[in-house]
Amino acid sequence: MNHRLVYVVGPSGAGKDSLLQWLVHHPPAHTCLHLARRTVTRPATAGADGDEAVDAPTFAALLEVGAFDMHWSANGLHYGIRKQQVEALAAGAWVLVSGSRAHLPLAQQRYPGLSAVHVHASASVLRQRLRARQRESNAEVEARLHRALAFDAPADAFCLTNDEDLESAGQRLKAHLFSPTFMPVVTNAADQLSRNVT
Repeated sequence: MNHRLVYVVGPSGAGKDSLLQWLVHHPPAHTCLHLARRTVTRPATAGADGDEAVDAPTFAALLEVGAFDMHWSANGLHYGIRKQQVEALAAGAWVLVSGSRAHLPLAQQRYPGLSAVHVHASASVLRQRLRARQRESNAEVEARLHRALAFDAPADAFCLTNDEDLESAGQRLKAHLFSPTFMPVVTNAADQLSRNVT
């Protein structure tokens, strides 16, 4: 079942969220995809479309009551995935998470066998995309690029270059996740049922 939790990581500007949105709008036949909504400590006008924007005290309160299935901090912000956002996994759906590279090992401990995807792009493309969104100063953009180049892709993740058009990258991701050679062998009746649902 855990292979249906797709945990996507990569530097800012690599296009993780765009790829996940593309996949949601181009699902394989008879497959239910759920894009997990993130809770983020930033103003609603500054966040990605679909994120739940909260202030730091609200996030801390949610964390205190155990509202999150997973949570992490990155680039001065706090991110969380509420528990109800992954409930679709038990119902047979695929759950897509735009996550954190640093948090990936913890996610893998919680969901052994999850599908890890590392999205990356060339430095010039990352710089262009980061500047285009106009959320950081030039110095902040360069700092993000430095962190991106210093990070090694996870050894067990599918690496996807997203330098060109979204359609091409989306098709490659779709082919990887839903190819017969990638899908794990079903070993019990419960998982067989979930596979039939999807």
